[in-house]
Amino acid sequence: MATLGLRRLLDRARSAGRRPLSASSPDAKRPDPVEEARNVVVVVLDSCRFDTFVKARPRWSQPLGHLERRYSYATWTAPSHHNLLMGLLPHSNPPRTHASQVYRAELEHWGMRLGLEHLDTGPMLPGLWLPDWLRDHLGYRTTALVSMPVLHPATPLSRGFDAWRLMPTHNDMGAIVDALRFYEERPVFALLNLGETHYPYAATGREDPDLPHLHGLRGVARELDARLREGELVSAPDAPAFFDEKTLRRLQQRQVEALQSLDLLFEALFDRVPPGTWITVTADHGELFGEEGFFGHGPIQHPKVLEVPFVEGQIR
Repeated sequence: MATLGLRRLLDRARSAGRRPLSASSPDAKRPDPVEEARNVVVVVLDSCRFDTFVKARPRWSQPLGHLERRYSYATWTAPSHHNLLMGLLPHSNPPRTHASQVYRAELEHWGMRLGLEHLDTGPMLPGLWLPDWLRDHLGYRTTALVSMPVLHPATPLSRGFDAWRLMPTHNDMGAIVDALRFYEERPVFALLNLGETHYPYAATGREDPDLPHLHGLRGVARELDARLREGELVSAPDAPAFFDEKTLRRLQQRQVEALQSLDLLFEALFDRVPPGTWITVTADHGELFGEEGFFGHGPIQHPKVLEVPFVEGQIR
């Protein structure tokens, strides 16, 4: 999306005002929400490592609060989002602390995010699924707007969501902001997965044709199926050669620039949400750019693939 397009989106968000959009009829089986409950938006910068965030210095993060270095529970998108939807966001790393203390603190912290001082997490059992709890016990509308194909609405991750939408392209935060809706009579929990910081690290609406296409799990499965149908050997190698040092440095800089390109779009998001909305911005995992011979994420164990940014706060 060109700069003019970004500014038009920003203007649309501002013209809508900081008011919820008109509501559709609520589900009759859903409980009435607690009056104090507020809208919560969780933004996941897919594959964004912590030091990328530090180098990019996104100006939109300052109103949210203090930037933290946290750690993902998983090294790739699907299991990381599963943990998030169990109510466990990327964790701090306190020494001499039992795991149970970390889990307790994170679950209790949802009371602050939701604006509910006395929060009963018991109804999360036995499923331990945040969207079910928010929707069926606290009266929330639940929605997800996601960029990565591995987060397809057919996966189990979409359980408990009123709407789960895979965006047409992997790097279009503008379309995500445009599609985000809020309601007069019910608070919203929204999960936004942004693909700009995922390989090939392309700013909104832009591609880089000189970079090789690298399949994720979904793409690999689709290709294996196609080869079987055509009678080809499914083990035929097709991966490009490992990137050289110059390309790796270029790719790392591209991730920084992709994050920087989102400044206006985050401004549009902040103008879109109703006042009082709680926004959490983090990443599902980090990324390797040649450290110890690794690139990317997934079947890789390395500190840089687990270190992620974490910042959150209330929009006034």
